[in-house]
Amino acid sequence: MDAETIKKRYAAGERYFPAANLVRARLIGVYLPGINLWGADLSGANLARAKLWGADLSRANLANANLTRANLSGVKLNEANLRGAKLNFTKLYGADLTGAYYDETTKFSRGFDPVSMNMQKF
Repeated sequence: MDAETIKKRYAAGERYFPAANLVRARLIGVYLPGINLWGADLSGANLARAKLWGADLSRANLANANLTRANLSGVKLNEANLRGAKLNFTKLYGADLTGAYYDETTKFSRGFDPVSMNMQKF
């Protein structure tokens, strides 16, 4: 399933896309609040300025994804792979990052503390 298909199906009212393969997808500025992408592969995807508040990205692979300036408020990111992800200026208010993985290449906004969010460093 590609990015265009998901956008069309979302516009038609569908919200459930578990384990979707969106490797290197271009989703810049996409408006998909409340979407369920549990276990999806979004590695290398460009989600800059995406509006995904309230989405479920639990166990999603977001390795090396660009989430710069994305709105992830209230998003479930439990056990998500955020290694190498760019989270500069990303809104994470109320997001659940419990067990999410990060490494030394993950870029966070200044002052963000992954340990206080119960994230795991790998």
